Order: sequence, then structure tokens, then C-alpha cells
Amino acid sequence: MLRYKLKALIADKEFAERRRITIQEVAEATGITRNTLSKMLNQHGAGVRTENLDRLCGYFACRIEDLVEYVPDATR
Repeated sequence: MLRYKLKALIADKEFAERRRITIQEVAEATGITRNTLSKMLNQHGAGVRTENLDRLCGYFACRIEDLVEYVPDATR
């Protein structure tokens, strides 16, 4: 399963810029819908298009490993 580290990236950006970053702001800056961002924040293993991952990496100026982590499924 893929785990998205979006909350951590938002928190890091808030700390660095000393201001609150909203999901709406991320959505407007990246062109990704709020619904997709909410799925990434709240649903384990939500499917996300690679184009959206690319946009988020650009917005946060990070590498894909900073955004996505593979977690082996315990039930397999």
C-alpha cells in the first residue's frame, strides 16, 4: 500500500513560511481537486495519478520519496 506524506509536507511548509497552508491553497496552486487531496490525506492507499504526484513534488519542491512511502500490506 502507498502512504502519502502530504500532512507532513504541509506542516513543514507552514513552519518554513510561518503561515497556515490550507488544502484549498494547495489545490489552487497545483490544479489538483480538493477531493483528491482529501483522499490522499484521509484514505489509506488512495489511487492518485502520477501527474498529480508530479504537481505536488513541484509545489513542495521535494522528491517523490518525500511524498510517497511504500508500506507492505500486513494481510498479504
